[in-house]
Amino acid sequence: MNTKIAFVAYPVSDIAASRAFYDLVLRTSGAEINGEWIEYDLGGTTFVITKADADHPSPVRGALVAFEVADLDSEVARLRSHSDELVGDTFETDICRFRIVAD
Repeated sequence: MNTKIAFVAYPVSDIAASRAFYDLVLRTSGAEINGEWIEYDLGGTTFVITKADADHPSPVRGALVAFEVADLDSEVARLRSHSDELVGDTFETDICRFRIVAD
C-alpha cells in the first residue's frame, strides 16, 4: 500500500544550471547532498535534481517518483508477481531503501 510520495527525482545534465533555475522558480535554496544531487523540501515531499551524465547514468528516462510504502519487501514481492519491470536490486542509503520499477 502506498502511503505518500516520498520524493520525485529528476536527472539533469548540468546540475549547476538546473540548481540556479529551480532556486529561482521555487524561491528557495536546495540542499546539496554529497555533491551528487540537490534536494528541495516542498511541504512533506522532496524534489531532487540529480546528475545524469557518463559518470552518473540514470536508471530511468524522465522523472523518478518514489512512493513510500509500509513494507518494501512485501511490495517488491507483490510487484514481482505482476511485472517484469523491476530494475536492479533493492538499494539502501542512510535514510531510505528503495527499488526501481519501470512503467
